[in-house]
Amino acid sequence: MLKRRKSASISEFTEKILAGDIPFLSRAITLIESTNTKHQAKATRILEACMPHANNSIRIGITGVPGVGKSTFIEAFGKHLTGAGRKVAVLAVDPSSSVNKGSILGDKTRMEQLVTDKNAYIRPSPSGESLGGVAQKTRESIILCEAAGFDTIIIETVGVGQSETAVHSMVDFFLLLKLAGAGDELQGIKRGIIEMADAIVINKADGDTIQSAKLAKVEFNRALHLYPPKDNGWTPKVLTASALKNIGIAETYEMITSYIEKSKKNDYFVTKRNVQNKYWLLETINHQLKTNFYTNPKVKKSLSMEIEKLENGETTPFNAAKRLLNTN
Repeated sequence: MLKRRKSASISEFTEKILAGDIPFLSRAITLIESTNTKHQAKATRILEACMPHANNSIRIGITGVPGVGKSTFIEAFGKHLTGAGRKVAVLAVDPSSSVNKGSILGDKTRMEQLVTDKNAYIRPSPSGESLGGVAQKTRESIILCEAAGFDTIIIETVGVGQSETAVHSMVDFFLLLKLAGAGDELQGIKRGIIEMADAIVINKADGDTIQSAKLAKVEFNRALHLYPPKDNGWTPKVLTASALKNIGIAETYEMITSYIEKSKKNDYFVTKRNVQNKYWLLETINHQLKTNFYTNPKVKKSLSMEIEKLENGETTPFNAAKRLLNTN
């Protein structure tokens, strides 16, 4: 009979995480992801103990539609970083359904070299949850990874829906991966993502696609110049790369380093982090208020009654909402 694993104390968790113990880091993130109230209480105490040792990393967001080569790019980029002496953690924001588990879950098996690198850590996100929940858990996972000594955190998003906005609001640098010659150089891209991007990397620029990648680079450069410079004075850059052939990876890292240096020099780095913290404070309050409202037994009962009244033309949506919000 298998012996049940003894539950570790808060101090043991903290001590092990600060020592860079990966199994304990994974266990702590599992506690964060749990919906069990006891687990959540324990996770909160572990987070509080780790907080003084966090906020010492560079957080990079990477997005791109499925098929753009995110996993190959992240592996090549991650290997370049560990080769430069950095410790890399890869996390994901994936609010996908439980049927389609999203790309990152497969990425862990595809990133064969990075997953075995002692200076790298890959953590898939939970699936089938609301974006707010997944994003909040990712924010907390960042803190634990930083406390465990990871100085570069890569946050991957599946590149669909609102996940880009969530990732943009928790990273220092936001990178958009694109494909050349896919017929979507400008029209197939959401305006909002272009505005958020600090740089665009046109991936898979090798062999027959080199010429189309160069043309795409010109197109994107034109598009980016239509937007005002970033608050720190940075003008977004466009690079071409081939993660498969390890071309353009070093240049991408140099560009990000240049951006971070500029941001730190003019104090934008700290200002942006403070704005993000405020944003997530308000988002968490909104998320919790919404959860509390819809799980209130009285609201549940009244809601079905108000919907029935609406269907019978006995009330308006606004009056029904007012009554529900006044439910004690």
